[in-house]
Amino acid sequence: MAYCDSKLKIFTCNSNTTLAHRIAEHIGVPMGDSETLAFSDGEIHIKLTESVRGCDVYVVQSTCAPVNDNLMQLLVMVDALKRASAKSINVVIPYYGYARQDRKARSRDPITAKLVANLIETAGAHRVITMDLHATQIQGFFDIPVDHMLGVPILAQYFRSKQFEDVVVVSPDHGGVVRARKLADFLKAPLAIIDKRRPEPNVSEVMNIIGEVKGKTAIIIDDIIDTAGTIVLGANALRDAGAKDIYVCCTHPVLSGPAMERLENAPIKEVIVTDTIPITHPNPTSKLKVLSVAPLMGEAIIRVHEELSISKLFEIE
Repeated sequence: MAYCDSKLKIFTCNSNTTLAHRIAEHIGVPMGDSETLAFSDGEIHIKLTESVRGCDVYVVQSTCAPVNDNLMQLLVMVDALKRASAKSINVVIPYYGYARQDRKARSRDPITAKLVANLIETAGAHRVITMDLHATQIQGFFDIPVDHMLGVPILAQYFRSKQFEDVVVVSPDHGGVVRARKLADFLKAPLAIIDKRRPEPNVSEVMNIIGEVKGKTAIIIDDIIDTAGTIVLGANALRDAGAKDIYVCCTHPVLSGPAMERLENAPIKEVIVTDTIPITHPNPTSKLKVLSVAPLMGEAIIRVHEELSISKLFEIE
């Protein structure tokens, strides 16, 4: 059904066009007419081929790999819309790249997540709609409104439909306990924690499991699966501790490097992810199940546009 307000427009660049079209379809508006091009030397060029004067524009662009190209596309698109006299420019960033660089972990480290926030604001964005930031405090890096959507209700609905018995929700580390507890609350299941140490980036060692997992269906939840090293070590630890079946879920399937091969060979029955990042691997594992965030993001856009509360979107029946 078509959305009746012609002042609401959806545009996208190149990072996740499938999701952008799904969002536009859910809302009931046509996709904005634009082209994202590159000159021979790699410079980004945006062509808006319809008027946006006086419109409330929503730009859907995940800043996933290639991160720098996709971020630059977003910044140039925002600048183009600003110079074309859009009334408001709302950037919809299903996956916020550089979010893992949110603090100074060592001396002389940059805080790149804050730098990216500054760039988006300076380009001319009026609002950010994003999903499952790696660190929730990144919302405070912006001086414009940030609507932070949650992937846990989408994942919870999927697992509810499976009607598992004797489930335990597992956090792969101490930092993910809040997220895991939300899923555990939705599923009315107990919580377990994998206690590990990380000697260097993308390398982790499992120490022990806090909680009872023997004979249970274990669901590991994280916000991001990157190289899948942490997840696979956790799955192995759960298998050794006697878990019956092991499922893995996350919001953002970065899935870089050896991730697909690791997941395929791990003692995992299914890997449930969302489409905040498109799956571009030529041979994705057969264990992969992709859920769409388009209905959630579409409803968020409608509610923002109509100046309604979006807190209802954080709940499930």
